[in-house]
Amino acid sequence: MDSLIAAAARALVAGDALGALKRVALRDDPPALALRGIAMAQLGEHPRARELLRRAARGFGDHEELARARCVVAEAEVALAMRDLGGSPHALVAASATLEVRADHANALHARLIAVRRLLLLGRLDEAASSLDGLDASGLPPSLRAVGEMAAAELALRSLRTAAAQAALVRAHEAADRAGVPALVAEVAEARATLDRPAARRFHPSHEQPLRLDEVEALLDSGTLVVDACRHGLRAGATWLPLARRPVLFALARVLAEAWPGDVDRDALIARAFRTHRPDETHRVRLRVEIGRLRALAAPLARIDASARGFALTPHGERAVAVLMPPIDGDEASLLALLADGAAWSTSALALALGASQRTIQRALVELEAGGRVRAIGRARAQRWLSPPLAGFTTILLLPAALPLT
Repeated sequence: MDSLIAAAARALVAGDALGALKRVALRDDPPALALRGIAMAQLGEHPRARELLRRAARGFGDHEELARARCVVAEAEVALAMRDLGGSPHALVAASATLEVRADHANALHARLIAVRRLLLLGRLDEAASSLDGLDASGLPPSLRAVGEMAAAELALRSLRTAAAQAALVRAHEAADRAGVPALVAEVAEARATLDRPAARRFHPSHEQPLRLDEVEALLDSGTLVVDACRHGLRAGATWLPLARRPVLFALARVLAEAWPGDVDRDALIARAFRTHRPDETHRVRLRVEIGRLRALAAPLARIDASARGFALTPHGERAVAVLMPPIDGDEASLLALLADGAAWSTSALALALGASQRTIQRALVELEAGGRVRAIGRARAQRWLSPPLAGFTTILLLPAALPLT
């Protein structure tokens, strides 16, 4: 390694992308291309960074397997920053194995952390937890240790374990301070701030009460029958009944919970569940059918009793009833939550993360764009979607698989 390459590499480790480019900007040999790609990625020029890293990987010969594997890892991190989540992870897994065999343990761990962060973005929390459990960050550079602790903190936040998240973020802050990379320090500080922001709202007949993540955790652990409008389901203690794919049943449960301990008029139930203000006999017949389905499904948690004018929700035992609402209103709340990270997402990546069809996501984005809540950049396959950060609260509970309550 010549002196300019070594100096550029040291500059990149310190987060000085411009300093690295000054040394290798006019060179086209594979090591210089790789360093230029990493520098461009640090400056936010992700498409150009990806092109340079691919050229560098092609330029390294068969006897330079280690260098090629490092380029694959760097390109995978750029793809993650671009929210390109549709590619196969096999190349990254193979590169990680190569790095481990060649005793480059730091970059091998970096590759595994990239894979974990991808799983977190896709809401595959169980797989992310399994991958994190096998990582050993001891003896690694502070920057990598900070990234590992950030991943652990995000997993804990998405699983609503706030104490574990707080501890991981403290360790991440200490590691980031030792690394001395300003961007990393800022990222950790932003993650720590989410713990103090409202994450949901609790419905009361006369007002709404904002709740932080630790307060949401306490509510869910209290044994209260919670009608969760963030994930669309019912929870009491350790029992979770998902209703995300049963929107009519969830709408009925929510209206009954909002009126607890009183009952709800049949016409009011029809208006909320079936979205009509002119009910007829067919709507009343359908209401009886849907109430019967909800009664059978919610039987482990509560009864639904008929009254003179409608129906009432009665939880088992001495439980109270609470309605947990997302921090922002609208059917597109989860979509906005993903876009709130400030990254540019493709329609396909959003569909993959939310488990919806691209056509459904496209329709929602068009509606949000018409309302000025998102904007598109680029065209056709290069089109990406951006949204201004949603300041003042956290959207953790709206992200995919935010609360694995099984």
